[in-house]
Amino acid sequence: MATYDAQLTNDSDRSVRKYSDLDLFFGKKSSDSDIQNITDVKAVKRSIRNLVLLNHYEKPFHPEIGSGIRDMLFENMSTMTAIILARKIEDVIENFEPRVRLISVRADPNLDRNEYEVTIEFFVVNTPTELVDLTVFLEVLR
Repeated sequence: MATYDAQLTNDSDRSVRKYSDLDLFFGKKSSDSDIQNITDVKAVKRSIRNLVLLNHYEKPFHPEIGSGIRDMLFENMSTMTAIILARKIEDVIENFEPRVRLISVRADPNLDRNEYEVTIEFFVVNTPTELVDLTVFLEVLR
């Protein structure tokens, strides 16, 4: 069975809208020494990851943007904490990422490694036929 890649189909001329962001890992283009752009599904995934890891008051002039999940990482690991963590992530994505139609957020505690495995499933508005799966590991760094 052939795999379907939304990134390849979004590069076509028939795309309604093309999403583009700067690569915050500062990868260089191979042709010159300029910073690389990331586009479409990869840009949206990176934006969601940044929103999830952003605290309130970290974004200049926009103190309302942030998830506040770092506070939850210092709570005792339980299923209730995982549910609250998933709800906070849902709220920040629904409020501040208009390019996404969110399907589900699941936070699974891993007691052995003292971390949460957060799985986010969504559709990108420009490519509504492919379900995108993003996994983020959240742990306390001391």
